[in-house]
This record gives sequence, C-alpha cells and structure tokens, in this order.
Amino acid sequence: MSEEPLRKPVITLTAGPVQGYSEVLQAMARPLGYDYDPWFLDFYERVARKCAAALRWPEPALIVQAEPAVAIEAAAASVIGREDVVLNLASGVYGKGFGYWSARYHKEMVEIEVPYDQAIDPAAVAAALKQRPDISVVSVVHHDTPSGTLNPLVEIGRIVEAHGALLIVDAVSSFGGMDIHPADCHADVFITGPGKCLGGTPGITFVAVSEAAWRHMEANPDCPFASILSLKDWKNAWRRDQPFPFTPSVAEIGGLDAALDLYLEEGPERVWARHALTAEACRAGVRALGCELWAASEAIASPTTTAVKVPEGLSDDAIVETARRRYGVMLSIGRGETLHKLLRIGHMGPTAEPVYALVAVAALGGALKALGFPAEVGRGVEAAQAVIDRALA
Repeated sequence: MSEEPLRKPVITLTAGPVQGYSEVLQAMARPLGYDYDPWFLDFYERVARKCAAALRWPEPALIVQAEPAVAIEAAAASVIGREDVVLNLASGVYGKGFGYWSARYHKEMVEIEVPYDQAIDPAAVAAALKQRPDISVVSVVHHDTPSGTLNPLVEIGRIVEAHGALLIVDAVSSFGGMDIHPADCHADVFITGPGKCLGGTPGITFVAVSEAAWRHMEANPDCPFASILSLKDWKNAWRRDQPFPFTPSVAEIGGLDAALDLYLEEGPERVWARHALTAEACRAGVRALGCELWAASEAIASPTTTAVKVPEGLSDDAIVETARRRYGVMLSIGRGETLHKLLRIGHMGPTAEPVYALVAVAALGGALKALGFPAEVGRGVEAAQAVIDRALA
C-alpha cells in the first residue's frame, strides 16, 4: 500500500524562499516575449533603474540571471585577483562559506570568525586592517540567515572605506526588510534579490557595483568573461542599445518589477516597520513559551528571521514535522554549523505581518507541547499579541 502523498503546507514561515506576493506570481505568468523585442529592451532598462531607486544607488543595478548564491560567487570570481589579500568576516554559515570561494582567487585570506550566535566587532575589523595594511578586499554577510543574526554593517563599512579596501556585502536576506542600502555601508558590491524580504521569487539577483569595484575588475587579469560568474559581461546590459550576454530570465524580470513596485508603493519605511514589529512580537512569544533565542543578544537578532534554540532532548526535525502535520505551518531548521541546534521562523515579505507572529508562536508551542516540552502556549500567544497591541495603540 503506497504512502499518502504529503499535502502542501497551509502557511510557509521559513527563512526563504518565502511565499511570493500574488502580484509577483501574476506578473511572472504573463506571456513570454522575445528578449530583443524593443518593448522588452525598454522594460529591462526600466527595471534596472527601479532596482537602483530601491537601493538608493545612482547607477542602474546589474541584474544577475540566477539566484543570489551565483551572484555572490561571481563577486568573488570577478573582484578578487591573484594579488588581493582578503579579510573575510565570518559570523555564520554563509560568511564562512564566502571564504571558500575567495580561496580560489586570492593571494591570501585573513579571517575574523566569531561564534555563530554573535556578531562581528567593528573594533576587531579596525585592528585587523591596521595589522595588515595590504588587505584590499573585505567580505561580510549582513544577515547570516542560518543564525538569524545581524552584523553592524554601517560601522564596518565606515572602517573599510577609511582603510581604502573594497567591501563585498551579502544583503540577500536583509535588504527590503530593514534600513540598509549600499551607500549607507560604503559597499562596493552589494548583493540582494527579490526572493526574501521583497516577497518575490529566488531565481534572480540584483547588484549595486561602485566605480572602484569596476576599476578593480578591469585590472584583474583573471576576471571571468563569457561566464555565468562574470559581472563584467552584464555591466551595460541594462542599456536598451546593448546586447545581452545570453538570454535573460524574461519571466523573472517581470516578477522583479512587480516586487519592486509593491515595495516602493507601500513605502520602504512602512515595510521595515512591519518586519520589525512581526519579529519583536515573535521573539516575545517565543520567550514566553519557555524557549531561548539563539542570538547571544537580542540587539543582534534580525527583524527578518527569529532563531530559536532547540530545547534539550528534542529534535529539530521532529518539531518542524509536528508543526507542519498538526497545524500546516512550515518552519526552517538550521544549516551547516547551526543544523540541529536551532529552528528559524521567517518574517519576510508577505509573512512580515504581525498576525503571522501569532501563527508561528502557536504552531511552535503546540508542536513542542505535543513532543513533551512544557510550552506555555497561551502565554506565548498573549505575549506576542501584547507587543502588537502596544505598537498599534
């Protein structure tokens, strides 16, 4: 007798991919056109400029026709040359992972690594740059999603700019969910996409690139071309009079346009505020359940992901499976070094609404209680609701 197929979850509250806005999905369902049709060439340029408006960046964004991991690896391949000394800042799985890509290209790498429930200290960055004045590239993840923690990116960027190094920033799961832009943090390569806080799909990326970074790429003899890892190939592709290196993701461009429209029309400040309120309510509810937050300090807990320590004696997989089976709510587990140590509740895009904090706390609490943990479900929901009520009073 065959097993009954799994039903789709009722609500997905993961750290990404997220539930896309219906407007984004509708935009992607439009009939596909020819990429060299004059209408599409004009549309592509308008979308690149709209990305720049959202990023508050003076130049049209570079659009990478792939998910953000490809763009981050492309930044390593395009920017880092054989004479570069790289300072890699690792406060989580993704920060550590960039160092492996960097190793293929750099002359040497210096690394500052902290426990994955902590954040990088800007003073440590300043000390490393003082000790090694030959550092020419610094890489950092703003929000390391597998830990749900934030690095003090603006302070770090200020120090890196004063040193004269280039700064590569992974802002994939922070941009759009909080007040951060490439100019704010003096980023030279700022990588993000619509598949997290903008409520789009994960198959495309947009990047702000500084003139200093373009010059560095031009001087790098190993900078790839005719490659999916080349940023240079796409430098001028936003211009309607320039050819595409290869066929762009036509449907994804439509989805990106819709996601940006929703963000800009609602107003960034309002979008950031609902992300922050949802996360604050969720953290309060999690604590009232009797659980511990993963972040060593709530000050570094991200407004886009709440990470919760797995209670002793319980399994992360069992908690997630129980929440999904009983309540139709899908949560995330950790990755890499945080696997089996934490659970993650995403507050991104459509689910960055306070009501979803109540859903998350109720589903998590109910699953924990079913597995024998003495979760105070009622207290958890009441604590989350109290945060929301105070904010909206």
